[in-house]
Amino acid sequence: MSRVNTVLGPIAAEELGLVAVHEHIGYGMPGSELDTQWWKSPEQRYEETVPKLRQFAEYSQEFGGCTFVDATGICNGRDVDYYKSLSAKTGVHIVAATGFVGGDTALRFFAEAPVDYLMRQFVHEITVGIGDTGSLAGIIKVGVSRGLRMKELDLRIYRAAARAALLTGVPIFTHLAVDVEPALAVFAEEGLPLDRVLFGHADDGVSQGKVNEAAILGSGGRIGFDTFGYDLELPDPPFWGRHRRERLEHFLRLIGEGHLDQVLASADANCSPLGWPGVKGHTVNYIYEQLIPDLEEEGIDDATIHRIFVENPADFLTLTTN
Repeated sequence: MSRVNTVLGPIAAEELGLVAVHEHIGYGMPGSELDTQWWKSPEQRYEETVPKLRQFAEYSQEFGGCTFVDATGICNGRDVDYYKSLSAKTGVHIVAATGFVGGDTALRFFAEAPVDYLMRQFVHEITVGIGDTGSLAGIIKVGVSRGLRMKELDLRIYRAAARAALLTGVPIFTHLAVDVEPALAVFAEEGLPLDRVLFGHADDGVSQGKVNEAAILGSGGRIGFDTFGYDLELPDPPFWGRHRRERLEHFLRLIGEGHLDQVLASADANCSPLGWPGVKGHTVNYIYEQLIPDLEEEGIDDATIHRIFVENPADFLTLTTN
C-alpha cells in the first residue's frame, strides 16, 4: 500500500485529498521564542490557527479531505504535539518535516555536525519519531542560506538529506531553487532520483532570473510554485512578493510546455507566525479563494487542477524505496 507519514500516523496516499505542499503552522527564526513581542501563548496560537485549518477542511470536502505539509523543520518553531492536536481538532492531515530551512537556521550544534550525524538525525525522525512525540517526519527540508548562494553547510545538509531520503523513502523539498547546480551535483553523486525533490519558491520575486528551470526539469526534478498570494498588489507586500498576474502566467507557461507532472503549487502561508508579524490576510486558503478560481478563469479544467493539487503531491509524498 502507498504510504505517507502524518503526525497522527501513516495513511494511504489516496487519503491525502487536496494537498497544500508547502505551508507553515508557525514559523520563526531560532531565538524567536525569547522575543517577548512575538512569542505567542498556546491560546493565541490556537485562536489564530484553528479557524484557518477548519476552513481549509471545509473547502476540501469535494476532494475527500486535505493535507497540510508543514515546511518548518528543526530550529524554527516546529511543535509536533501541537500539530497532533490541531490535526485531531480540524480533520486536516498534517505532515511534519525534518531537516533545516537553510544552513543559516541550523543552531551551532547541528551546523558543526558531519554529514553522517545529520543523516542519522533525519533518519531517526523519519523512522523512530520526532523527540518523544511518537510522530514520524514525512519529508525532509533543505535550503539555500541568505545571499542566494549555496554554502558548505547547505551542501552538507543536502548530502545528508539525500542519503536519508534513499534510506527511508521520504521526499525532499527545498527553500529556494536558486544556485541549483551544486544541489543537482550532490543529488546525482548520491544517486537520488530527482523526482524525489521539489525545488521550492521558484515563483517568488527575488528568485526570478536566478532559477535554472531547464536543469531542474531536464533532470526530472519537480518545481514548486509555492508562494502564491504574496503579491506586490498587497497594501504592504513582502520583499519576496511578485505581481499576481506575472506569477500566474509563469505557472501556466510551464504547464503549457508539457511539465504538468513536475509542478506543484502552494501558498507558503503561516497560520500563526513566530517572531514576525506575517503577511496580513494571507492564508493557506488562498489556494481555494484565489488560485483555483484564477486557474479556472484561464481555462484550466478540473482534471488538471486535480493533477496539480491531488495526484502530483500524492505521488511525491508517497514513501518510495529503490
